[in-house]
Amino acid sequence: MSWSFVCLASVASIPWRNGGGVTRELLAWPGPGDWQVRLSVADVQADGPFSRFPGIERWFAVLDGAGVVLRLGDRFQRLTPASEAFRFDGGELVDCALTAGATIDFNLMAAPARARMRRVRGSLPVLTSAPAIVAVYGHAHGARIMLGNEAIEVPAAHLAWRLQDGPLSGVVQGQDALWMEALR
Repeated sequence: MSWSFVCLASVASIPWRNGGGVTRELLAWPGPGDWQVRLSVADVQADGPFSRFPGIERWFAVLDGAGVVLRLGDRFQRLTPASEAFRFDGGELVDCALTAGATIDFNLMAAPARARMRRVRGSLPVLTSAPAIVAVYGHAHGARIMLGNEAIEVPAAHLAWRLQDGPLSGVVQGQDALWMEALR
């Protein structure tokens, strides 16, 4: 199967209802109205609550900015661009506080235990499950995907994704990219 590429700059931003930021949806599979997997980049400009998505698991990673502190009930999670991706229940009440100004963040949403997101700093060996959606996002820097006999270059600020029908092993390389898998 071939790779699809989505350039962040080509995706329209959608303002949040609470006025705290905007979201750019890079992928909603199989479609925007009935997605099972959703990948998006959010510009968080003010403190405030996250939208709730009951029955959905969320993965969250800070791409740019000083970071955030998420409050989930009585727990707190500080995240910066150096932090690993953070997983939480999308139906939970989550409040976000910016630590020192606006941030740019990446979100992966899917059914519980059906997806994962990992940071790539250097080389990350990967083994795909099947059938799955596999994706790589390189924000400030590009990334390189080597799966099976193919090598794919992902430009900065682009998402590369494809449907993977069978298991495949390989390596993802990047200075600070994100690798994602979602079972379908």
